[in-house]
Amino acid sequence: MLDRLPTVLADLEEDEVLEIVKAALAAGSEPLAVLEACQAGMTLVGDRFEAGEYFVSDLMMSGEIFKQVGLILEPLLEAEAQVSGGSVVIGTVAGDIHDIGKDIVVNMLKSANLEVTDLGVDVPAERFVAALRETGSPVLCLSGLLTLAFDSMAATIEAVTEAGLRDEVKIMVGGGPVDARVCETVGADDWGADAQAAVRLARDWLESGSPA
Repeated sequence: MLDRLPTVLADLEEDEVLEIVKAALAAGSEPLAVLEACQAGMTLVGDRFEAGEYFVSDLMMSGEIFKQVGLILEPLLEAEAQVSGGSVVIGTVAGDIHDIGKDIVVNMLKSANLEVTDLGVDVPAERFVAALRETGSPVLCLSGLLTLAFDSMAATIEAVTEAGLRDEVKIMVGGGPVDARVCETVGADDWGADAQAAVRLARDWLESGSPA
């Protein structure tokens, strides 16, 4: 039953995904095994996006499906004390209220078994700093769709530096107008060209233990 789940999720068949999840749990499948099958499906979605077969709307749809599965599994997984693959803080910087791209990245980070602290939109620099201190996260993701967000990104990175956390945190930036030049200008470590790239970058940093 679970062997079909990755493909069905990748095909964006929401009703069938939820039916399989509920049936698998009723039949005694471990919640973690169900989650891993869904994570495999999200990986397939990312592969199709990179191949040009899927678009942003498809990423959004897959994220919504994964979110619905999460609502079913969350109380069951809490009992199993699932181990996270690492911690990430993310938010749209001050002056920008766009969240579609950020939310796609959040869903894909969660599907990759990462613990995500989503601060929302129009987040002031000091809130990012506070979240890094509260969570101890070694990865910070700054999102922005407007060019005016560049100044806020730079200000946030400066605030992280002034707080004495810069050597402990890897920072990526992302959003429609962000590119390598913007990344260098604002002082980030790297940038994500799309949601899949952002997730891969975060996982690489966390798996390598950098910068800790």
